[in-house]
Amino acid sequence: MRISDVSRRRPDGLEIDVLVSPRSPKRCLDGFDEWRKRLIVRVRAPPVGGKADEDVCGLFSEIAGCRSEITAGMTSRQKTVLVRGDAADIEAALEKAAESDR
Repeated sequence: MRISDVSRRRPDGLEIDVLVSPRSPKRCLDGFDEWRKRLIVRVRAPPVGGKADEDVCGLFSEIAGCRSEITAGMTSRQKTVLVRGDAADIEAALEKAAESDR
């Protein structure tokens, strides 16, 4: 799978469907869940008080160099993240990060 399989381009950025794994030993993009069609995102923060959500947004912001926010799934492991900026640039940065994290 590729980032384009789990994302949608929007005028204001790229929307990505993710599956979050909180309390992980490392913070990274960790492949794809092909059954759910989601990018697996591992974060160190616990799923308490929105800390894992903040960690997810922080990771996407670091990778893409753009602001990000969760648009769906605030209380679920399955979330949708909007990364604001040029969709093609964001997609390329995420592809590169996903490859290097494997």
